[in-house]
Order: sequence, then structure tokens, then C-alpha cells
Amino acid sequence: MQKSALITGGAGFIGLHLARLLSEKCEVTIADNLERGRFDGHLRVLLEKKNVSFVKMDITKERDFSKLDSSDFVYHLAAINGTRNFYEIPDKVLKVGATGTLNVLEWFVKSKSGKILFSSSSEAYAGTKEIMGKRFPIPTPENVPLSISSPENPRWSYGATKILGEVAMHSFRKRHKIDFTIVRYHNIYGPRMGFDHVVPEFIMRALSHENPFRIFGGDSMRSFCHVDDAVLATKLAMENRKADNRTIHVGRDDGEIKIAKLAEKIIALSGYKPRLSVRPAPEGSIMRRCPDISVLKGLGFRPKVGLDAGLGATFNWYKENADY
Repeated sequence: MQKSALITGGAGFIGLHLARLLSEKCEVTIADNLERGRFDGHLRVLLEKKNVSFVKMDITKERDFSKLDSSDFVYHLAAINGTRNFYEIPDKVLKVGATGTLNVLEWFVKSKSGKILFSSSSEAYAGTKEIMGKRFPIPTPENVPLSISSPENPRWSYGATKILGEVAMHSFRKRHKIDFTIVRYHNIYGPRMGFDHVVPEFIMRALSHENPFRIFGGDSMRSFCHVDDAVLATKLAMENRKADNRTIHVGRDDGEIKIAKLAEKIIALSGYKPRLSVRPAPEGSIMRRCPDISVLKGLGFRPKVGLDAGLGATFNWYKENADY
């Protein structure tokens, strides 16, 4: 019998790419309130498959869970991401991340579903680097302490909910004997990721030939992971029993690049030569971030999409979908 999978936030960036992958062998239910996810042509094409269905629901509303059936695999991806959102609507970020996650877990237990995967983030330990200073390990393993820098900075509305979500997974396992996996995503990029992240922001400004071209935090370093690799790793972490009740870093541990160099690569794809205006990074931004993915590699994962190829494909997608 075909396995069943539920994806909360399934109309969003990683969610839809994951749904497309899972639909090759699974019955897939996409659950989304469409506040950030979109019911666009890409989703409509996927819904033409007989084994894929859509449920419009809000995970912050308990009554909406009556629309769902038990599933073998529950991928809890629903969240409000994007640095701009952390500052502009931190209350909504908190409500979806905290209330929504607890509601999902309560439903998961009552529904007697099989296993749940929680999508966490490197933001869960972003404050730890500031505390540990030079003692902070980079590439960073899963066992570093989790912390936020300051509750006064609304940037941490997102990171705080990811810490809560991770604690919730362990707490519900202790109380209800559930099986889970936590994946911490690290700088995932690719087509259809919206406009509130550095890669699409740079692409859109390059397409408009911004001059001078603004770069915030040019010396900051990141290691970017293409969404095709990220969803393969996510599926592996769910299905491999060695990942049960563990935290797994998902990203790349190679190819670190300065944000200024990333901008130069994207500008080169657009074929114009602006003057660069490098400015300070946003308050609370981390200078360097790179995950240790030894655990993920131990499950058999190897990333396939190189940065140049991934950026090229992403640039072309946004060029063709500029009015997305």
C-alpha cells in the first residue's frame, strides 16, 4: 500500500519542492493557509496528480485540524520566514511558530500518525555564537547549545519559535512516545522562494540594474544549499530509522562564500556592471554560518547541485517569473 504524507506549509518554498518529490511514491496532502504559500500554476500542475490533494487550513486554529486524516509521515514545515517579516510582523511569526507547532503536535498524537519531522533552522543557535565567541565551532555540529541574543530584538521571534519547537518534539516524545526527526535548514535557496531572502533579493535588484548595488554585510559568510538537495535530505531524514528522534543539519559544509562575492556572481549573470555599495549587516545578523553535516552524510546523503549551477537556474527562473 502506498504511504501517505502530510506537509504543513506545503504551498510554500521548500514545501512544494518536497511535495513534488514525495508525490513520486506517496499519497501527498498539502496543507496551507496561503498567507505566504501560493496557489499558483506550479501548485495547480502538482494537484493534477491523483495522489496529491490540497487542504486550506490555519494551524493556529484547532478546529481546522478536523480537515486532516492520519498520515504515515507528517512534515511540519509551516512557518513565517524572511528577515523582513521577523521585524515587521513578529507577533504573527510567534503565533504560527509557537501556537501552530503545539497544535500540530496535539493533533499528531490524537490522529495516531506515524512519524513527524519538524523543520528547525540555524537561527535556533544564532545567539550562541555571540556568547561563545572564538570557541564556537564552524562548521557547526548539532549539539551546540541553542540560544537567542536578546528578546528585545524582534529578529529573534523566528529563532525563539524554532527553539520552542525543538523542545516540544522531545517533550511530546517523553510524554507520548512519538517518533520524530528535527532538521535544521541552513541557507536553502532556489526557484519559487519568494523575495524575502538574500538570493532572490539580489536577483531582482540585478534584473532591475540597480546602481549603485547595495550589499548589506558584504563580509558575512554563508554556505548555500540548493532546494533540490534540501528536499532529498529531508525525505532521507524522515525515512531513515537511524535519524529517529535526532536532530540533523541540512545544508552544505563546503563552498562558503562572502555575501559580497555572492552578489558579484548574481550581477555577472545579469550582464551589467554597477558600482557596489557595501553597507553594515542588519542588527543581530551572524558574521559566519556553516553547518557540519557529518550526521547527514552518515545517512548516505551527498549534495549534488553546485553553487554556480544552482544560482544560474534560480536566476533564470526569476527572470522568467519576474511578476511572480
